[in-house]
Amino acid sequence: MRWRCLIIDDDPIVLMIVKKWTDMVDQLEVVGVCNTAFESIEIMKTERIDLLFLDVQLPDLSGISLLRTLHHPPKVIFMSAYKEFAAEAFDLNAVDYLLKPMSLERFLKALNKVIAIGRPPELGQHKTIERECLYFKANRKTVKIFLDEIIYVESAKDYIKIYIQFGPPLKVKHSLAALATRLPDNLFVQVHRSFIVAVNRITAFTNYDVEIGKIEIPIGRQYMSQWKRLSEANKALVQAKQLSFR
Repeated sequence: MRWRCLIIDDDPIVLMIVKKWTDMVDQLEVVGVCNTAFESIEIMKTERIDLLFLDVQLPDLSGISLLRTLHHPPKVIFMSAYKEFAAEAFDLNAVDYLLKPMSLERFLKALNKVIAIGRPPELGQHKTIERECLYFKANRKTVKIFLDEIIYVESAKDYIKIYIQFGPPLKVKHSLAALATRLPDNLFVQVHRSFIVAVNRITAFTNYDVEIGKIEIPIGRQYMSQWKRLSEANKALVQAKQLSFR
């Protein structure tokens, strides 16, 4: 069983060199090479990847940020011309951190760490995790949206705007009330007549608004009691987790 690899770097020379080196190692199988984080995400949606050779600085999303978005990340060997990101990379359980320009000797040393881990999981041993999704009609197409990519939804008269993790918001002729019945209430909460938010995207909140990063969304008066119950439940859960670590 060989490690299925994906090489991600915006430097074509690095891509060529790493591809050449990986082709020399029998335990590796290169599934693809790409220049951006978004390209790699599309590949990982359809291919099983066991090992990433990942550049830290990419044009669209940093390699570290990309790794943080993956729910079940593969093993990673980071590649960078900068030392200062190494600590953060190892905090994310990177197997190794290669400084550019890389030597073949140092590259093989990193691979030995991967091979020492053992064989990659057999295909049948991978847990099949069904990602929940919804389908919408937009621009004469049927578009699939994964629930874990939704950040929040905003009502805009006869339409709704679905803000997702990657790409522009999707504008759909749909009512917010109808959408609320389709979304699991343990993952999403309606906080205003014009807004539904993904609970795990909330970074801060008060009794009057919620924040998702720099975005502030008001809590409507009629939704305050529902929000208060949810926020109290979240506080209790956080406290329980804190106690379990003491």
